[in-house]
Amino acid sequence: MSDGLHSLDDRPLTVAIDGPAASGKGTLAKRLAVLLGVPHLDTGLLYRAVGRRVLDDGADPADAEAATAAAVALVPADLGRSDLRGPVADAAAAKVASVPGVRAALLEFQRRFAQSGAVLDGRDIGTVVLPDAQVKLFVTAGLDVRARRRHQELMARGGNVPDFEMIRAEMAARDEADRTRAAAPLRPADDAAILDTSSLDASEALARAEAIIRWKLGV
Repeated sequence: MSDGLHSLDDRPLTVAIDGPAASGKGTLAKRLAVLLGVPHLDTGLLYRAVGRRVLDDGADPADAEAATAAAVALVPADLGRSDLRGPVADAAAAKVASVPGVRAALLEFQRRFAQSGAVLDGRDIGTVVLPDAQVKLFVTAGLDVRARRRHQELMARGGNVPDFEMIRAEMAARDEADRTRAAAPLRPADDAAILDTSSLDASEALARAEAIIRWKLGV
C-alpha cells in the first residue's frame, strides 16, 4: 500500500465510494485502488450486466421476477461485456437496481470481494454494502458538468450520440430514480466525506481523496 495508508485496526482497508452517474467516482476508485494496492470493483457493472441479461431474455428490466433470476444467474464473464455503457444500459441498470431481489442476490458477492481489502464504487456501498468500511466517500458534481462529461465520453467512442440536452434529461431522470427508489436510495452515508469534482480533473480528485483518506485514518 501507499506510505501510511493502512487500516488502523486488524481489518483489511476498505474504501466505499458512492455518487451519481458521471461524477468521476469510477475513475477515482480505479486510481485509488492502485494507490492503495487493493482490488477495485465497479459495482454499477453488476446492475448493468443484470439489466443486459434481462434484455437478452426479451423481458422488461422492471419485471422483478425476471430481474432477480438474471441476478442469480450472473457470472463474472458478464462484467466483461462491451455493451454495459450508454443510455440503454443506464436505463436497464436503474430499473433492476430498484428490485430488492436483485440487490439481495448481488450483496453477498460484493461483500466477499471486499473481505481482503478493496475499493468499491457504486450507489449504496457506504450505506448498505459496506456500512463498516473504514473510509467512505460520496463523490458528486453538478448536473450540467456530469452531462457534459458523459456527452464527451460518448462522442469519443463515436457512433450515434444523443445531443447534450437529451443526455442531461436522461441523467436527471436517473438521479431522481436513484434518490427515490425504495431499495437503498442514493444518499451519502452519515459518516461519508463529500467530494465535489465539478472543478477538479482526475489527478486533482485523486489528491483530494488521498488527503481525505489520510485524515480519516489519522496518518
